[in-house]
Amino acid sequence: MASRWRAAAAGVVAVVVLAGCGGPPSEADLSGAVLTEPYVVPDTALTDTGGEPFSLASDTDKRLSLVFFGYTNCPDICQTVMANVTAALTRLDEADREQVDMVFVTTDPARDDGQTLRTYLDRFDPGFVGLTGELDDITAIGHDLGVAVEQGERLPSGGYEVTHSTQVVGVDGNDRAPIVWTEGTSAGEFASDIHLLLGDA
Repeated sequence: MASRWRAAAAGVVAVVVLAGCGGPPSEADLSGAVLTEPYVVPDTALTDTGGEPFSLASDTDKRLSLVFFGYTNCPDICQTVMANVTAALTRLDEADREQVDMVFVTTDPARDDGQTLRTYLDRFDPGFVGLTGELDDITAIGHDLGVAVEQGERLPSGGYEVTHSTQVVGVDGNDRAPIVWTEGTSAGEFASDIHLLLGDA
């Protein structure tokens, strides 16, 4: 069963490091919560859907990477969040879209191998990055980004109950995560925030 945990964002400030020369957007302009102390993105390598090492620090080279921890068997929240992010990215103009990546980190690596992740993500966008790896590594990376990940008891079906925080974390080009969005963020709110963060407003 998907977690009902909610991301409790830390304090907010009026300056966003992603903003361009046009001046940073203010806190009031954004639907996401800007952190007073951005998370530092760890360099631990996971494995992408092609079987290659992928680090959220070293291999996210766009100005903004949206990172979500979830799993393909999640019955509700994960699909809703992914659908909203997908819809948001389709609303961006080409210049903005080219500067944004979406990364999905599985919280259920026992079942979510590379092919399973690829099939799942292709339903949203073939360009989305999917990552799997050792649960201990995923849990540690999540902890550094304010995301709680736990594998619960085995289910009668043979799978596992998986619990995870449901926020989307925004990672900038300096390997910092200064903003988070809760699961209730709409596609329009995501799109507006991304546009502002990229400094094109």
